[in-house]
Amino acid sequence: METVKIRKVIVEPEAYNYPFTQNVLKKLKGIQIETGKIFDSEYMPYNPQKDVLHLLVYKGDFLKPCPGTKEYICCKYQILNIAANCPLDCSYCILQAYFNQPYLRVFVNIKEGLERVIKEIDSKKDEILRIGTGEFTDSLALDPITEWSDILVPHFSVRKNVILELKTKTANIKRVLSLPYRERIVMSWSLNSPFICSHEEHRAVSLRKRIEAAAVCQREGFITGFHFDPLIVHKNWKEEYLRTIELMDKYLDPSKIIWISLGSFRYMPELKNIILRRHKKSIVLNGEFIRGIDGKMRYFKPIRIELYSYMYENLTKWYNDLGIYLCMESDDVWSESFGWSPKNSEGLKKFLDSRVVKFYG
Repeated sequence: METVKIRKVIVEPEAYNYPFTQNVLKKLKGIQIETGKIFDSEYMPYNPQKDVLHLLVYKGDFLKPCPGTKEYICCKYQILNIAANCPLDCSYCILQAYFNQPYLRVFVNIKEGLERVIKEIDSKKDEILRIGTGEFTDSLALDPITEWSDILVPHFSVRKNVILELKTKTANIKRVLSLPYRERIVMSWSLNSPFICSHEEHRAVSLRKRIEAAAVCQREGFITGFHFDPLIVHKNWKEEYLRTIELMDKYLDPSKIIWISLGSFRYMPELKNIILRRHKKSIVLNGEFIRGIDGKMRYFKPIRIELYSYMYENLTKWYNDLGIYLCMESDDVWSESFGWSPKNSEGLKKFLDSRVVKFYG
């Protein structure tokens, strides 16, 4: 997908006069526009209406810590909250159950919010801050409409105590490539097996197109990152994930990869019925699950360790300095899967911060 197909734009009254809003509306000439307030009662989990753009003024904090759980090792990532909901339609996506409103919600006061974020970054010059926009939406799927990269990249690229990670399942890299900035911008892709990409990650571009886009970014001077999250048990999963690693080997320079995260499929219990109703052909619920200490359903520990061990072994065979880490796992799972562990969240933060220093100084 290059451009999201928008059927309608809803503009909240207080958002209408923002320059950001007017710029978006210019790009969507001929599209139906409504002005009005959206209320929580309009939430429709089985009909998220991903072709409706909802422009509003965001009243909360634009920079938030990743919602990790104290029971598991967390990387202490920071989320730059520029939008909620995603135009892609992956069957397993936790956002289907996480937010209480439909539509693609885009925050028009991003420039004002960014000013506060930059002040916070500049007040922490002795820290390394890893910040990303790809947790509550896709970082680049809406970029042709919102021009987020034009707004964000110049501010982050010139600061020495921060990196901005743009995470996507698209090939929408034109705007980022057109900018004269390469430093401290990590271009990242969510990857999976060829089967999962085609069968479960609806509206995303193919696995090959993602990897080809990453290769272009590497050649253009960007450092890249990759995220295998969620790893999903499915028929011939070992052979399938090996095919992905072979594609990476074909197109990518591993010395330009700052990190690769691994995480297994996990979900809030309320997501199950949404998946069953919205994605009837999905296979993601076919595995053996148990309720974890964070309340989410996840694979039994031996299954998770098998997934992680297999991926770690084959990725390190390809290149032995990829910055591989686990997302939301315990110390013992780390040790059994990788043969080492950061022990705690602070240890993982130090490991990833050291990767930032290695690549950017």
